Amino acid sequence: MTSIAQINENEQREIEGTLRKFFIDYRVRDLLKGCRAEKQKGHSAFQIFRYLLCLVFCDRSMYMQIITGRYSEAFGKNTVYRFLNSPRTNWERLTCALSARIINGSIRKLTGKDRQDVFIIDDSLFKRTGGKKTELCSRVFDHVSMKYKRGFRLLTLAWSDGNSLFPILGRLLGSSKAHNMVGVMKSLDQRSLAARRRKQALSKATDVMLDMLKTAIKTGHNAKYVLFDTWFANPKDIIRIHNECGLNTIAMIKKSSKVFYEFDGKRMNIKQIYGMCKKRRGRSKYLLSVKVNISLKNGESLPAKIVCVRNRNKKKDWIAFICTDTNLSEEEILRIYGKRWDIEVFFKTCKSMLNLGSECHSLSYDALTAHVSLVFIRYMLLSLQQRNSADDRTISELFLLMIDELEDITFGHALQLIVDIMLQMVQERFGLSDDQLTEFMNEFIDRLPNSFQHALRLKGA
Repeated sequence: MTSIAQINENEQREIEGTLRKFFIDYRVRDLLKGCRAEKQKGHSAFQIFRYLLCLVFCDRSMYMQIITGRYSEAFGKNTVYRFLNSPRTNWERLTCALSARIINGSIRKLTGKDRQDVFIIDDSLFKRTGGKKTELCSRVFDHVSMKYKRGFRLLTLAWSDGNSLFPILGRLLGSSKAHNMVGVMKSLDQRSLAARRRKQALSKATDVMLDMLKTAIKTGHNAKYVLFDTWFANPKDIIRIHNECGLNTIAMIKKSSKVFYEFDGKRMNIKQIYGMCKKRRGRSKYLLSVKVNISLKNGESLPAKIVCVRNRNKKKDWIAFICTDTNLSEEEILRIYGKRWDIEVFFKTCKSMLNLGSECHSLSYDALTAHVSLVFIRYMLLSLQQRNSADDRTISELFLLMIDELEDITFGHALQLIVDIMLQMVQERFGLSDDQLTEFMNEFIDRLPNSFQHALRLKGA
């Protein structure tokens, strides 16, 4: 599936009502004006923006609508192309400001102050077919297929409270290396927004990540932790995030012999630390927990906690996580890091359902940036609607006061937690081996109702 299925007239009217309420509640028209999305004459920029935002709900692209005679808008295709290609529109400011209004105006009041909300940072391949004439198109390494492909790295910053995820910023990164550059690059006035946008696209990903965090905080976003995987988890950037943004980090770290931490008065890599420390036995949630110092050559240092757990895909392997908040328990570190999975669902939804990468075939880097922002706003709209339908506290002020907030843990997680505690007690009381305990667990699950079996096996997988 590459787009949302065609809808009937009743559903169309419902969607139009939802969109109208969304635009009014969050003053989207004013945000567009503030981001310099405007036209000197003809139809308003808001009309074109509205059409492009709703295009995903149609069964045909704008081109096919024109070919088949179903295009009914008053403006022409060239007007749409000029709107997308405009170098003046600050699309980054639009997505950042709109997400801040949604989160601070609607979502935060639905959760308690002790809820661990997080920033999530990750990248995904933005693939382009051909690409020789596409601005800044580069050869980018795809970690899924383990091959180089033509396109961009879509570096994304999102916010999540464990129930809803909202994208904040997205930047298409090319390669600054000449041998990896495929597309052309325009010569622009270096003082312009378009030139700064292209300069950021050729910057180092870790520098762009830090700049995105600063931009989000300046716009009004805040969270308690920053989550990312091994590609950004190096000591220098973890310390920079803590010192320059005032945020704690929870990240998966590479099992590299070149990255060192201060442990027991010595500089050691994670393999050495894991090898010399005694691991927890049985079915413990984690194998090892140690406190270390992240230190740099310039003397900067930051205390942290490293937690090692079993790799469920390879029983003899292990995975390490680092957290700069040493007051968190090991179980809490692992639980909070689990929220990072939300961004994987986000990328899958955007590519499969919201036409990310497949809808816009423009060669302009400005148009591709506009396309990414439009897809992000579509996801914000759907995420907001999903939260409104799932959370009864959104109905009215009375429901907000009387109904508990959505749980930060799913049914499958809760059931798995109960079973793990039970198995741990059985092993400690009767001294069973791991093989005996596994046999006991399988027989126990087989005797449960089908819904419980599915939840436990899905979680165990």
